[in-house]
Amino acid sequence: MKIPDDLKYTSEHLWVRTTQDGSVLAGITDYAQELLGDIVYVETAESGAVLKANSVCGLLESVKAASDLYAPLDSEIVDTNPVLQDSPELINEAPYDTWIFRLKPKNVGDLAKLLTADAYQKLLKET
Repeated sequence: MKIPDDLKYTSEHLWVRTTQDGSVLAGITDYAQELLGDIVYVETAESGAVLKANSVCGLLESVKAASDLYAPLDSEIVDTNPVLQDSPELINEAPYDTWIFRLKPKNVGDLAKLLTADAYQKLLKET
C-alpha cells in the first residue's frame, strides 16, 4: 500500500495536496479505495459550499458499500473533479492522482494539524 510522503492525511482516510495557487486538492487514500472496492459513484457537495472540518461533504459508492466523505479542513469547495461523474473507477486505478475536491482553506495553518505520512502509517497499524 502506498502512502506518499509529500501529502497530508486525515484519520478519515483522505489525502490533501497543496497547490501553487494556495488551494488544496483532496482525494481518498490507497487504503480507503482498497477497503471500498470498485467505486461506481461519486457524489460531492457543490462548488461554493462552505465546509467545516470533519463535516460530511460527499459520498462514495462501491460494489461493496457506501462511505461518506469528510471535509479535511474548514474550507470552501472551489471545484469538484468532473471526470469522476463518468469515470469514478479512476479513484481505484490511481487514488493519489485522482482528486475529488479542490478546496480553499479558511486558514492555511490548519494544514499543519493534518497527519504526516508517518503518522497516517501509524494510524493504519492501530486499526
